[in-house]
Amino acid sequence: MQESGENYLETILFLSKELEHVRSIDVANRLGYTKPSISRAMSILKDSALIEIDQNGHITFTPKGKQKAESIYERHRLITAFLEKTLGLDEETADQDACRIEHIISQKAFDAIKAHME
Repeated sequence: MQESGENYLETILFLSKELEHVRSIDVANRLGYTKPSISRAMSILKDSALIEIDQNGHITFTPKGKQKAESIYERHRLITAFLEKTLGLDEETADQDACRIEHIISQKAFDAIKAHME
């Protein structure tokens, strides 16, 4: 999966914790993207069996999508914590850098960070 798809899944996960129902417009507003861009991305996620969209436009995860989103979020949280606690970065920088790193880090490197943080 490409970085953009992972960002959409992570955003849907965040929004689902804040809102009763997540819609494409909520994702567009959070990310600052246009509605057509979000609609295309949601179609791709739906075709990949990661999300479902009901007749009211409410977005929910499939089990596969929920697992993927939670995995991405776990990477984000642990890498942010690693950058803050181990390297001493401020919270904002650690969060921004973790957002980029989480998409390219190997599983082996992530597992080593996870073990280090435990």
